[in-house]
Amino acid sequence: MLGELDAPAVRRWCRAGLQQMGRAREEIDALNVYPVPDGDTGTNLFLTLEAGTAEIEALFGRENTAEGPGLPETIRALAHGALMGARGNSGVILSQLLRGMADQIEAEYQEAVAEGVERAGGPVLRRALRRAADGAYEAVSRPVEGTMLTVARAAAVGTEEAGDDLTAVVRAAAAAAREALARTPEQLDVLRRAGVVDAGGRGLCVLYDALVSVVTGERPASAPRTHVPVPLRFVPDTVPDDEPQAPAFEVIYLLDAPDEAIPPLRDRLDVLGDSLVVVGGEGLWNVHVHVDDAGAAVEAGVEAGRPHRIRITHLAVADAVHREPPATGRAIVAVVQGDGLAALFTEAGAHIIEAGPGRAPSTGALVEAIRATGAREVVLLPNDADGHAVAAVAAEQAHAFGLRVQVVPTKAAVQGIAALAVHEPGRRFDQDVVGMTSAAGATRYGALTTATREAWTMAGVCQAGDVLGIIDGDIAVIGQDLAETGKTVLDRMLAGGGELVTLVTGAQLDQTVADSLVGAMRVGRPEVDAVVYTGGQSLYPLLIGVE
Repeated sequence: MLGELDAPAVRRWCRAGLQQMGRAREEIDALNVYPVPDGDTGTNLFLTLEAGTAEIEALFGRENTAEGPGLPETIRALAHGALMGARGNSGVILSQLLRGMADQIEAEYQEAVAEGVERAGGPVLRRALRRAADGAYEAVSRPVEGTMLTVARAAAVGTEEAGDDLTAVVRAAAAAAREALARTPEQLDVLRRAGVVDAGGRGLCVLYDALVSVVTGERPASAPRTHVPVPLRFVPDTVPDDEPQAPAFEVIYLLDAPDEAIPPLRDRLDVLGDSLVVVGGEGLWNVHVHVDDAGAAVEAGVEAGRPHRIRITHLAVADAVHREPPATGRAIVAVVQGDGLAALFTEAGAHIIEAGPGRAPSTGALVEAIRATGAREVVLLPNDADGHAVAAVAAEQAHAFGLRVQVVPTKAAVQGIAALAVHEPGRRFDQDVVGMTSAAGATRYGALTTATREAWTMAGVCQAGDVLGIIDGDIAVIGQDLAETGKTVLDRMLAGGGELVTLVTGAQLDQTVADSLVGAMRVGRPEVDAVVYTGGQSLYPLLIGVE
């Protein structure tokens, strides 16, 4: 368990939060009935957190010191990335919550270093959560209880009696958030009528639970109850006669403006519409508002400073203004890592988007790659278990451009190779996707990699430098030699049967290792065919597929 937060812990929190938000995204979208029932809160929270996470990954990539970036730089990068990439009402509020945490942690960290005391333990996090909640309330023009604001404040208040232990503080925050989430239908009538809890609040619970898992090392808590009983005669689309008509447009833009220009801007936009949130500081702001006159909202920004990255969405037909005439034909987009794999997938007819070692491309990069194919029907191969959530969001985003996109849930490049092998453009799209998904699912995947530090695994304790054999995503073998560990992994994978073995060699692997594996297999299992490809990937010296 962690005694204090540090930069690597914040990085792991973002990664875990993004993964869990991806899993909960569709559920959160379905809960979205306030402030407008446009079903995108989960997606907006995911994209906002993704932008913040990408900023952290870029920071770690730029840092050349052995220690890596410090906590202040890391938490500031998270807040800045979220501000720049905030989507929707919920995303903008989330960016302000992260900014509040960053401001408090950064200030206290510097003071603690000077005094030589604990730098970011339980007390610091408690005050950071409080500052985050207070800042979010101040950023919203007309705060409403029963929303993610309520959940954020409850999480902060819930830590007050938790003591100074970091583990106790994060657990108290997560528990209080869940309790507050369950009460949101009692506070907001539109939630009660729909029989759901607040979508934004549910998203915050995902992030608090992810933080608990990072601090404690425990699995994330099971999802809280998100639906509540509704009146027997309730009709979901019914709106009371006295409830005002929602504005037609959502307007979001970044704004370069001095601090003194913001109060007049708030006053102007508050008259024009509702759901007004203005977050940021130090000359850079993110403005969100729902209005009927989108032009007037942008003009208000021009009067205050320089608006840019302007997004205007019709709330009744999301993203309709961005749609283009539908393309034609069918294409495959595959995420790969390594020059050899890129050449192999390209030769098989796929459009390639390259990933960094251990890092999937962003949603925006995937959407650009999908659109660049010029095809109306696109099959997306993420080739990484951690990339599934990003791929699913990208597919949904691409739908706004009139494209049909389906994700085949490939967890490794060898599954992507198997899926491509059965791809038939002449079949109906749905049939083609089913066939590719079936081929991928019938392919067990394994890999060899090298441990970088001591750690507990399912196969025991490993030390830095040990060879790790991975089967279907779990560490199954710990060895000292690549060839011997690879043979053990392959034997275990073939124990359940198999007709074809695919080996993909990495950038640092001697070709004789793959040759020795094939030779040993042909002696013990002559009925099994084998094929070897040069992949060039850096993270895994060897990828193994068994069909």
